[in-house]
Amino acid sequence: MEMNGDGADDGGQEVASSSIPPPLDWKFSQVFGERMVGEDVQEVDIISAIEFDKSGDHLATGDRGGRVVLFERTDAKNHGSRKDLEREDYPFSRHAEFRYKTEFQSHEPEFDYLKSLEIEEKINKVRWCQTANGALFLLSTNDKTIKYWKVQEKKVKQVSEMNLDATMVVGNGCSDTSTTSNVRPRFPNGCSRSTFNYLNTDLSFPPGGFPSLRLPVVTSQEKSLVARCRRVYAHAHDYHINSISNNSDGETFISADDLRINLWNLEISSQSFNIVDVKPTNMEDLTEVITSAEFHPIQCNMLVYSSSKGSIRLIDLRQSALCDNHSKLFENHEAPASRSFFTEIIASISDVKFAKDGRHILSRDYMTLKLWDINMDSAPVATFQVHEYLRPKLCDLYENDSIFDKFECCLSGDGFRVATGSYSNLFRVFGCDPGSDEATILEASKNPMRQQVQDPTRTSRSLGSFTHGVRRGAENPNVDANGNSFDSTIKLLHLAWHPTENLIACAAANSLYMYYA
Repeated sequence: MEMNGDGADDGGQEVASSSIPPPLDWKFSQVFGERMVGEDVQEVDIISAIEFDKSGDHLATGDRGGRVVLFERTDAKNHGSRKDLEREDYPFSRHAEFRYKTEFQSHEPEFDYLKSLEIEEKINKVRWCQTANGALFLLSTNDKTIKYWKVQEKKVKQVSEMNLDATMVVGNGCSDTSTTSNVRPRFPNGCSRSTFNYLNTDLSFPPGGFPSLRLPVVTSQEKSLVARCRRVYAHAHDYHINSISNNSDGETFISADDLRINLWNLEISSQSFNIVDVKPTNMEDLTEVITSAEFHPIQCNMLVYSSSKGSIRLIDLRQSALCDNHSKLFENHEAPASRSFFTEIIASISDVKFAKDGRHILSRDYMTLKLWDINMDSAPVATFQVHEYLRPKLCDLYENDSIFDKFECCLSGDGFRVATGSYSNLFRVFGCDPGSDEATILEASKNPMRQQVQDPTRTSRSLGSFTHGVRRGAENPNVDANGNSFDSTIKLLHLAWHPTENLIACAAANSLYMYYA
């Protein structure tokens, strides 16, 4: 927005409004594994994890079949950085594009005979590690076991110039006594059986000796990607692993289950250090569990973890070895008058993420997104209503267990926007700046704006305002506040934001959709 310079009184308002970025215009970019109309989705093909690496040049997905699929960026891979391209006046692609790179089987189904427990192969989380010598490194985990993978290009070696044409003279000196009318069996080195017998029985060389000796030549022409498991971190969690997070020091990472958080060294798989333990002496006294954990992106000594009671704890590894006491507690208490049977259930935080600069924390509970300032633990700086129209349906959602769905969240690289998923394959993008009214609804399809609200008078930045302007007839329990059909069986749980560009990758069942702005 440009300043008009009409007067000093309006100047301040113009400056304030111009600092708010305009809403983004999202467009469809790519889809991988698109499902045809009427095609059934196999359970093992459903995507269960998405993660960009720090450079944004690679994307990893994990599925319920235990596979990890890697994608690589193609539009600017060999052209340097964007600033270099602008300096050289090189025509830069309008948005990032990716292609399939490789895939590998990360986990297999297992059975714990001691506990009579079946361990499924589903990938819960995928996290990229630092690259080295052109190789890619990443961590993947199912419910019990974490694996450290190295993916590298290897030259395929092939043996060539060994077998010769039977119609030509053998180059290694073996005489070819066969004719077209009398073909004798030949050995792979080109010698005829008669020559072989002659050499074996007489132990003599032909007159003049062999003119030349041709040895097999090994050539490497093609390249293939090979995934190798370098470490297996097992037997450290009694409960299901819900989070793994790399430390900024590049040497350690954490893994979290319902009651414990363990600290690992990437090079040591035989032992880990327990840094958080919320397990009570008597399990009947258990009131909350750990739901998510993440390291600070810059400070290697700080991390946060969220709980099923809606609280976020910031801990500092410098304070004590066992971090039972937190440095800061972020909680948003609901007014007693508005409490109900579902209050504690929907307050459970399913995902927590640091902003790129480490200043803000984004959390997702069942109904809302909350943005916290790390220096202010009294209240969130912003709250975004994701699907407020579901509040009257909480009883039905409880009956079919949808109320326990774990939705993920993500932030843009510049910190101006946040995004999260919902039902009916919808996801939301919100503007974070004070005064921003950006609250975009997108559908995971080739026409992402199909579900967009057609109300030009919208002024609120959160979707909570839509419930005050519901169209007549929207009392249908299967219709949301915007008049769109609502299906709790179709959910968009996993999504990721590109670290440097406005590009979102999201999973709709077995399909991976990408959108740019």
